[in-house]
Amino acid sequence: MPSFATSITLEGYGVRLEPMEIGHEAALRAAAADGHLWTLVVTSVPEPENTPAHIKAALADRDRGVSQPFVVRELGSDKIIGSTSYHDIIPEVRRVEIGATWYARSWQRTHVNTACKWLLMEHAFEKLDCTVVGFRTDILNAASQAAIERLGAKKDGVIRRQKIRRDGTIRDTVMYSVTAEEWRLNVRDRIHSLLRLSS
Repeated sequence: MPSFATSITLEGYGVRLEPMEIGHEAALRAAAADGHLWTLVVTSVPEPENTPAHIKAALADRDRGVSQPFVVRELGSDKIIGSTSYHDIIPEVRRVEIGATWYARSWQRTHVNTACKWLLMEHAFEKLDCTVVGFRTDILNAASQAAIERLGAKKDGVIRRQKIRRDGTIRDTVMYSVTAEEWRLNVRDRIHSLLRLSS
């Protein structure tokens, strides 16, 4: 069985997902500054001064085998514009989740999110032989829910009072997933069509 937290680089549709490293701190700070994303309650973007700790925590999870964090590089500009991760990896059932995703405001509502989701899902199902890929988001984040549903993921349900937001309130978390059978049946072609439309 392939390793689920191997350091890999994925590239296609104008973006490259590169393994996150400490050296990415300045680039991630600059990307987050495009929109002051750390001020949004429903995101996981660290405050500028907390970026080093955020990266170190992500790399510690990687070393424990429960996460694989990436930075997102837009190839046309050669700039890092955000980050995303495989997380909550459960090798024994070949499950990963895709999340901790954010992009600089200039790149939101572009092809970038669909391209990144394609690369991660294609690798998960076709190379890692995953049985399911999960997604989770804040119940208040309607834009994120719409983006996940647009991919063809099915809503599994809501975990009530699951996590503390940065403002101290307690969030409900909406869970979604795509099974390997759904990927092969229609989700793979659906995402491919979305990418062709945006190219």
